[in-house]
Amino acid sequence: MSAPVFTAKTTAKEVADAFPEQVKGKTVLITGTSLKGLGFTTAQAFAKNAGLVIITGRSLAKLKETEAALKAEYPSANIRPLVLDLASRASVRKAAAEVNAYSEPLHILIHNASVVMGPFVLNEDKLESQFSSDHVSPFLLTKLLAPKLLASATAAFAPRVVFVAARAHAFGPMDWETAAKPDETKYSPVGGFAQAKLANVLVAKELTRRSNGKIQSFSLHPGEIATGEAPENVATLQEFGKSSKNRLYTAEGKPNPEAAQWKTREEGSATTVVAAIDPRLEGKGGAYLVNSVLAEDQVSAFANDPANAKKVWDLTEELLGEKFAFN
Repeated sequence: MSAPVFTAKTTAKEVADAFPEQVKGKTVLITGTSLKGLGFTTAQAFAKNAGLVIITGRSLAKLKETEAALKAEYPSANIRPLVLDLASRASVRKAAAEVNAYSEPLHILIHNASVVMGPFVLNEDKLESQFSSDHVSPFLLTKLLAPKLLASATAAFAPRVVFVAARAHAFGPMDWETAAKPDETKYSPVGGFAQAKLANVLVAKELTRRSNGKIQSFSLHPGEIATGEAPENVATLQEFGKSSKNRLYTAEGKPNPEAAQWKTREEGSATTVVAAIDPRLEGKGGAYLVNSVLAEDQVSAFANDPANAKKVWDLTEELLGEKFAFN
């Protein structure tokens, strides 16, 4: 059988169908699985053959909607809702404790959830909301679940952790000072998003290194996704359209068809599924993917510097007040 070839138009289900043995029996946890997001189409791809798909979100009612939609398509799918609010470290700890108590192993952890770009907000931990929810909380969740992930390893399988980042990670270097001590006067919604996604790329590299490859971690750019829905943050996108060199969005906050090859949600989640299961990525942990293939040439010089990966890890430990170490 010839190796599958993936492109920007490949869908998440097509990836999963190409590697059924890599999905069969696996337990996968996906953060942010609302019906209209990439997490849902990611869960759809796994629901057919996975042993257990853990779906997460802040609202149990909305999780039940996602579960019902998945079960309607795949009646025999094993779907388990898990309440997880990444804006709250207490919620992260509670959710992790629940997962650690499950009798099933944990093979794949996918950090898909992302807060909406918007005005400056300090969360309960006195951190900027995007950096905290999109980076610090996923870091904490990974730390708490790492022992369970490591326990799923076999001679033929290394557990995977996937960070859905963005090409915005390359917009600039990390502002170390404001990451630790947020400053509203230096904040912009797009800048906050870019900082969080830069941290995702760096942590994927450092997690693989610190675990000595026992956890294979990847980051990725899912592409520009056109859902057809009116975006929640239309005002921010309007500003992005006026000021960004990329002009992904028009001044009206609509996707600019001339600026990018816009994807459907099914296409946008394909790269996530590749990062989670493609056996050709074995031993390549820390890599960055775009359009369902390796794209290390698209990683910024800052994100490629091991010193920066170490620094963001150490900084995050300081912000949490605890170490994330491997024996």
